[in-house]
Parts: sequence; structure tokens; C-alpha cells
Amino acid sequence: MHSWTLDDMPDLSGSTAVVTGANSGIGAVTALVLARSGARTVLACRDPERGRRAVDAVRRAAPGSDARLVRLDLADLSSVAEAAEAIAKEVDGRLDLLVNNAGVMALPHLRTADGFEMQFGTNHLGHFALTHRLLPVLGVLGPARVVTLSSLGHRIGRIDLGDLDAERAYSKWRAYGQSKLANLLFTNELDRRARAAGRNLVALAAHPGLAATELGQAGPRLAGRNWAARLERASRLYTQPASAGALPVLYAAPLPDAPGGSYYGPARLGETRGAPAPARSSRRARDPLMARALWDESARLTGLDADAV
Repeated sequence: MHSWTLDDMPDLSGSTAVVTGANSGIGAVTALVLARSGARTVLACRDPERGRRAVDAVRRAAPGSDARLVRLDLADLSSVAEAAEAIAKEVDGRLDLLVNNAGVMALPHLRTADGFEMQFGTNHLGHFALTHRLLPVLGVLGPARVVTLSSLGHRIGRIDLGDLDAERAYSKWRAYGQSKLANLLFTNELDRRARAAGRNLVALAAHPGLAATELGQAGPRLAGRNWAARLERASRLYTQPASAGALPVLYAAPLPDAPGGSYYGPARLGETRGAPAPARSSRRARDPLMARALWDESARLTGLDADAV
């Protein structure tokens, strides 16, 4: 049986794409492959200098590609609003693919600019707000897709609607699991609402398995534990490279007739590595009542209209 590889990427000429967190790791690989495949690709990055280097790297690796930069800090809702406005201009009012890739993992108990717990605020609320604000340009001239990155860590996640900011107690891994579970609930509810509204929009999710990226190094550094960051780097001995971790995302992005709400990840060794294939989500990730409740609460927290899909 043929395993899907980057050689199977279709021609994306004429399409437009946005990748959040595109300056490193899976986001950088995703942006490069999309640009190389012909898509006008916007790299949405928090750090402008690293973002510029990433855009230059795409242009060098894919001469003639159309790669652009927009500053986006998902931990600041005012930055999200400004980025959405800038993105709409960069894509000339037409967006075919949004890849919600950026994220943080296992951080000390920190707060976003708006006071939310950092992992929930960045991984979920930031992407919720960005997607919501980009709805006017998603799928206006043809089918569109939103692909959101979750994680194997969603399986330990629980949504506590009464304590989303972990004010009563904080565990960095429980907070991470909650944010990644929220990514899947968001995907399922976005797809349901898009279908109900008759929109030409499909929401999908993917996870990279165990991939060697910078994601796991930020938490130890912020906590002042450089030894743990070095240990995280050493873990690359048993993880797959970012280029392999990006495969489920790139598989989901152009996959013909993929059912809305589909979830993809690596096929082998407990979904930790290998070619992309359908992934297993937890029972909690498939709870439609929680998906709707989380959507409504996310809209309230971000000051957006829950029904504007």
C-alpha cells in the first residue's frame, strides 16, 4: 500500500494559505511545502525578526514562490485582531487554507496579555479568535479548509468550564491537555456550524506524533531549568524530525473529500511516527454538548459573536 509523502502534494497554484507559528518546526515546514506547491503563503509569526528569516528561507528554497509575513501574537487578542485585518489584505480577500499550528507546551503558570492562562489562551483562544475574524475571507471564492493542530496530549485533557484559567490549581500538563482537547472540540464545532450555515468550509485536525521541535524547550527555559531544555533537545534521539511531524497537516490540507471533523496523525507506534493516517481522538473530544458549550464560552471570553459563522 502506498504511504503518502510530500511527493503526493498537489499543485496549489492560485490558492492562498496562512500558517501560524511558521518561523520554526512544523509550521516552517508546512509553510515551505505550501509555498513550493504554488500557494500564496502568509507566515503568521510572533517574532518579526524570526519571521523575516523564515520568509527569506522559504524564498530561497522555493524561488519564485509568494511568501509573506504578518505579525501575530496569539497571546494578545488585540494582536490577533490586527493580524486578521492584515491577512485579509495580504490574501486579497480570499483565503483557502488556514493552518492553526502555533502553540506552547508545559509552561509555568503564566497569563496572556488579556489575563487568560497562557496555554489555553494561546493554543485555543488565540486560534479561536483568529479563525473567527478570518471567516469573512474563508471560502468566499471556492472551498476552504481550517486545519488545527492538536496533540496526543489531548487524551489527558479535561475541560473545566468553571476554571479554564486554572485559578484553583495549576498543572502544566493538565493545562496543556486541556488546550489540545479544546483544539479538537473547536474543530468539530466549527465544522458543524459551517455545515449548518451552508458555508463552503471544512474543519479538520491533525497531530504530529512525537516530533523534534522547539515546542518543548520553552517551558523549562521560562522556569529557569536549562538542564531540562537540554534534556528536551536530547529527546530527538527517539522523536521524528519536524519534516515528518508536518506530514499529517500537509496530508489534511488538500485531501479530496476529507470528511469534516476528520483527525489525522502518524500511523505507526501508537501514532508517534510514520506516514499520515486517520488518528484516534478521545471520547471527550467527540462530545458535541461540550463542543457547543466551549464555543459559546470562548466567544464570550474573546468578545466575539458566537453565531457569526
